[in-house]
Amino acid sequence: MSDNQITSVVLSGVGGQGILLASEITANTAMLADFDVKTNEVHGMAQRGGSVLAQIRYGKKVYSPLVAKGTAKVLVALEQIEALRFSDYLAPGGVAVVNSQAIIPVTVSSGAAKYPQNVRQKLEDVFDKLVFIDAAKIAIEAGNIRAANVVLLGAMSNHLDLPIDCWLKAIESAVKDKYAELNKKAFYAGRDYK
Repeated sequence: MSDNQITSVVLSGVGGQGILLASEITANTAMLADFDVKTNEVHGMAQRGGSVLAQIRYGKKVYSPLVAKGTAKVLVALEQIEALRFSDYLAPGGVAVVNSQAIIPVTVSSGAAKYPQNVRQKLEDVFDKLVFIDAAKIAIEAGNIRAANVVLLGAMSNHLDLPIDCWLKAIESAVKDKYAELNKKAFYAGRDYK
């Protein structure tokens, strides 16, 4: 990596999906790999199922935590519509790692709006490089559905220049000891999706 090269990552989803933990693990992984790291989070109505956005930037020296639209190397979405909402952050040639989960917002369940149909097709139309994963199913197979965010980090790790041992150390430091092995298993399961 050259001195002025910055890698930008965007994580999106809705409140309660573990986006902030995923952001913490990603940022700590980059720090363990000796990069300067800046992060930014937006989660206004997150506790009511609203959108959550986390941005991570790393490189030799990073001056701003804000990811400009069209510059992210990877976009990870824990909910499929959130991938479409924040698709404009992804750089040309970037990779979208998207959870197949659909979370129905209150506006849809109350009948005020409709959840979009054919979301997978819309994602394929928007993203040149799409990794579409049933992260919940993989997390259940790993031992706990709450590790779906770490499954997606595993898939994302295939597209970043961060060492595996740094990912594993960051996971160990971010979760309780009794969940470390489960989350590492979920991470490795996610790495099978490229």
